[in-house]
Order: sequence, then C-alpha cells, then structure tokens
Amino acid sequence: MDISGSEHGLPFAKMHGLGNDFVVIDGREHPVEVTAALARAIADRNRGVGFDQLAVIDTDAEADLRLTFWNADGTLSDACGNATRCIARDEMNRTGKAALTIRTGRGLLMAEDAGDGRTSVNLGQPGLGWQDIPLSGATDTLHLPIAGDPVATSMGNPHCTFFVADAEAVDLAAEGARMERHPLFPQRTNVQFVHVAGPDHLRMRVWERGTGVTLASGSSSCAVAVSAARRGLTGRSVRITLDGGDLQVDWRDDGVWMTGPTAHVFDGVLPPDFVATHS
Repeated sequence: MDISGSEHGLPFAKMHGLGNDFVVIDGREHPVEVTAALARAIADRNRGVGFDQLAVIDTDAEADLRLTFWNADGTLSDACGNATRCIARDEMNRTGKAALTIRTGRGLLMAEDAGDGRTSVNLGQPGLGWQDIPLSGATDTLHLPIAGDPVATSMGNPHCTFFVADAEAVDLAAEGARMERHPLFPQRTNVQFVHVAGPDHLRMRVWERGTGVTLASGSSSCAVAVSAARRGLTGRSVRITLDGGDLQVDWRDDGVWMTGPTAHVFDGVLPPDFVATHS
C-alpha cells in the first residue's frame, strides 16, 4: 500500500465538536496505513497538526461508512462520539442525506440531522456489568470500591465518573492521570468529574484515556448521563455543560443519543516525507 496517500501528500480535515478536536483522513479517496507512530506524529501540536483523536474513514459493505479512531498517544479506541458527529455532519452535507449508518468498533451507529446545524448520534446501549467495562474483577459498577465512590460505564470504551461538590475545583490533570491507570481498569479508563448544576443539568470536566484533558468528550458525556440517571440524580434526558460548551444527551430505549454542534475548521495536506518518516 502507498502509505503516503499519493505523491502529492495526504489530505486531511481538521474538525471539532465543542473544542474536542480531530484530524480526519478520508481513506476512501486517499488510502493510508496509519501506524501508532504516524498517529503520534500527527497528534503533536508543535511538530504535527494536533488532535484529541484521529479518525480514518473507510467504506463498509453494510453501512454508509466505517470509522477507525486513534488516540493522541497512538492507541486505538472503539468509540469517539464527537468525531462521529463531526464526520456525520460533513457526510450529510456532502451527500444530502438526513440520516446515516456508521460502523465503528462500537458497532453500527445511527446519525441524524437534528436541525439548526446540530447533529445527533446514537452510541448504543451502555455496558453496565463489570465484564462490559471491563473491570479487573466482579464489582458493583454503580459504587466502585475507590475513594470518591465513582460509577463505571462502558460506551464502547471504559468510563469512571465521580460526582463531586464542584467540578471546577478538581485538579483535573493530576486526578485524571492518576485514575486513568487505576488497577481496577485493565484497559485504562476515561475519567469524568461532575456536579449537578440544576434540574437535569450537569457540569462535567473530562480526562480522556490516551489523550489527557480535553474540552469535551461525546462518549464521556453519554457515560455521565447514564451514571447520573442510575444514581437518581437526574432523569434520562440531560444537558451537559463541558469546558467547550453544551451537549444534550438522551438515554432512550434504543440507546444513548447525544446532540450538539460541530465545526469543520480547515483542510490541509501532510507532505509525503512527513507520512513516510513516521510510518
């Protein structure tokens, strides 16, 4: 395979959902073999482009498209809700469709135009059993045996949610880094700190596994909404305020839907030498 995409370089798009930013490569037009080293090089905000996650689009026999996600540290992730929304919006704009099916490591997802420039994605049903997260042993996922009494949820990736008096007061960088690698989570975990801001309104800050502090996270928002509903702190439809803005999350019978804005920021081209050097 020509790992450079073409002799002219590898085109990409930069997108974000509430400041949660992504590099997107359309492998349907420019096939590329992404490696962990290449993902880390593109993620470098000083020597590359910079991203929270990298998404690669491919064709799929049973869906409108297929997505593969890479974290900034070069590890793979099965789910990335905001990137899925961003790419769905671009694809709907390109094709004129109002709904799409998208295959990810999470499974087959539905995306819809929600009006007013907003996009909705169904991330599917949450995993609530300890094996689903997964945890290292049989544990009550609603009350983990960790100081702070967090909740564990899977949205295709692991989440650990702490309900606190004031999310703003948490040292997110220190606590997030510490909890990501807690031995109860053999595959590491995303970490959220949340407080109830009002009726069915949550304030959340997030540390993403393999990336660090981010302005927003779609799968984390879904996990937080599920955790709050399970704890009886909110109903199943909530507004979540993140550092980058607001998402609406609805835990319905067919899965957890999240809705919010997206942005296509710019397009660029990675030079062939850059791709080849880091592949």
